[in-house]
Amino acid sequence: MPTTQTLSLPEARKLVLNSQRVLSPARTGRAIEATLSAIRHLGYIQIDTISVIERAHHHTLWNRNPRYKHSQLDRLVEDRKVFEYWSHAAAYLPIEDYRYCLPRMHNEIAGAGRWHSKDKKLMNSVLARIRDEGPLRARDFEDPNPGKKAMWEWKPAKYALEQLFIEGRIMAVRREGFNKVYDLTENVLPAAIDVSVPSKKEYVRFLVHSFLRAQGLGRQPEITHLRKGMQQTAREVIDEMLEAGDIEKITIKKDAWLMLPDAMDVLSKSLARSRAKILSPFDNLVIQRKRLQDLFGFDYQIECYLPESKRKYGYFTLPVLWQGKLVARMDCKTHRQQGAFEVRNLVLEPGMRKLEQFSAALAAELRAFAAFNQCAAISIGNICTPELKTVLQRQVNL
Repeated sequence: MPTTQTLSLPEARKLVLNSQRVLSPARTGRAIEATLSAIRHLGYIQIDTISVIERAHHHTLWNRNPRYKHSQLDRLVEDRKVFEYWSHAAAYLPIEDYRYCLPRMHNEIAGAGRWHSKDKKLMNSVLARIRDEGPLRARDFEDPNPGKKAMWEWKPAKYALEQLFIEGRIMAVRREGFNKVYDLTENVLPAAIDVSVPSKKEYVRFLVHSFLRAQGLGRQPEITHLRKGMQQTAREVIDEMLEAGDIEKITIKKDAWLMLPDAMDVLSKSLARSRAKILSPFDNLVIQRKRLQDLFGFDYQIECYLPESKRKYGYFTLPVLWQGKLVARMDCKTHRQQGAFEVRNLVLEPGMRKLEQFSAALAAELRAFAAFNQCAAISIGNICTPELKTVLQRQVNL
């Protein structure tokens, strides 16, 4: 087995950022193909309901493809190149990866999952209606107990639909607003898609390769994150892949990590350090918080789920990337009717310098991000230093 290589922390960060393509040059060709390429490369795009700014899946794709439009994702689902299912959370996935969702679907059908309780009679009734009437939404089914419900409380038919969805018996053919439209899987899944169930080891190999392709480097707990019952198999598969040369070990700050054999080629590519990037809290780069702390020294928590009195930075704080580091966090809100984008709070990481250069890079990104959020005006609220607020306010209005 070859000698383990060593990377410095700045090199490790560069490898991760290049692998994530968050600062890569814009791709040529059709914009929709760039969006599909991003989804295939990253392996999944997390879906989130929060809409204080553009939703996470749109935001994450825009950060990889500046020509991204909502209609592209809709078209990719319509063309059966992308589908909705569950990764570590609700996500858009490449259709060619469908078979790697089958183990979870089969577990759910067998009752080994932890989704909703099953009302088989209602589920069969829902299936029969879709079979007879074609694609349906939850709102197409009556609620026997109408009235106001708690945030995550659904009517019975919605529970049945989601159970059928997680079992793989129905799929989302599109969304209307943020509501899924469901059809039978047999009517949606392309005939050419492989539906053979992967073995446990084959599934873990897929996880290892997909994670390292998208993230540059990783450790076993990150690769099997939120996937129960995989640890022992993952250890065995990783040992086999190391022995075969399919993956390699790398040392960073005396800790062992894993990477693909072509990782050094990815590392050698240039990185647009001078650009600032405003990231979604659910971006693939930042979604695993311990990894983020270990690699970037960025202690990050999304605070929208906390009571307002316990929030330190704001409701929906966004990490800000610059010079290959995570240097700030920014709480934002779009006022869509007024066409105004509000920076409610901006806090820099300790030791941040070069405020003039940073504010110029952030202002340029803010103008682009505001436009993506369909806002023409930008207002600057609470900023950690008066000097930075003055400079940033001037630069965003250039």
